[in-house]
Amino acid sequence: MNSSNDVRINWYHSPIDKDVLRSLTARSDWKAFAQILPQLLLTAATAVGAYLAWLHLSWPLVVLALYLHATVYSFLGLSGAGHELCHGTPFKTRFWNEFFLKLVAFLSYTNYIHFRASHNGHHKWTVHKGIDLEVVLPIAINKRDIFWMLTFNIMALKFILQMTFRHACGIIKGEWEERIFPETDKENRRKLRDWARIILVGHLLLAAAFIYFKLWPLLFIVTLAPFYGGWLNFLCGFTQHVGLSPSVPDFRLCCRTVILSRLTRFFYWHMNYHIEHHMYAAVPFYNLRHLRKAIEADLPPAYPGLLAAWREIIPIMRKQKEDPTYVFVPPLPGEKAEIDIIL
Repeated sequence: MNSSNDVRINWYHSPIDKDVLRSLTARSDWKAFAQILPQLLLTAATAVGAYLAWLHLSWPLVVLALYLHATVYSFLGLSGAGHELCHGTPFKTRFWNEFFLKLVAFLSYTNYIHFRASHNGHHKWTVHKGIDLEVVLPIAINKRDIFWMLTFNIMALKFILQMTFRHACGIIKGEWEERIFPETDKENRRKLRDWARIILVGHLLLAAAFIYFKLWPLLFIVTLAPFYGGWLNFLCGFTQHVGLSPSVPDFRLCCRTVILSRLTRFFYWHMNYHIEHHMYAAVPFYNLRHLRKAIEADLPPAYPGLLAAWREIIPIMRKQKEDPTYVFVPPLPGEKAEIDIIL
């Protein structure tokens, strides 16, 4: 095992009353059901709408209905339901957490065995250079990335299928995978392989059934849904760490909190409270807003919406293109911003 796995970081945590924290970390089945069931029903409703549009409406409206469905569908994956269920914090009852995790993981082509191991490392070593290889700063995007994100993301499809096929063959590749799935961990390597096979065989059988029974809309509603319409998911998820400081033991300087509308926050499983999520990862998503209020006096100001966050991120990325060492340092309580971003 790589010695980097033994690194322990002395993270700063904003002070909070122990009783308050204990109440905020309490898990609730009904609160989790109140999230996952409406989300699945909305996803099913947009699927039905897209199917009916295919049968009865003009092609422009069909494309619009499919795009709306895929936008909702995208939040079943790692920037939504799959992420929080991998943490194991939403449900008090472990069975329900694992049941819904496997359901959304299958629908979104997510190998939750891989993500759990990777994301555990991300939380321990958040964006520390050479240690956290899940999120490596600085991150850049180009016009081609934006084009794929707004249309059909063929690059994501290629990447996911290649990685899933490789895992299905039991092949571990790269420094990060060799660290999170060392040769000694044969059990998790087997689970990784088996779930990859379930994804490949399951979706292949579904696609074959859709084709055999001439249910062509379902190829776009189920089989290909994770690979288009991901624009809103991308806009939310990209704000988490981009442009901030790597290798600092303070989540306030390497994570970003953005205030979202109630609907977007619902789909995103409240991960817009990203400083709070990293600082106290045991707090379920439905309590992150309350956690924010409890420690807000010790946090940098939250961004009042996606537009405000992206107005900062875009010029940061432009400057990082010229100088990869450049970072934005948000003002901590009682301080002024060290770097002013002006469009």
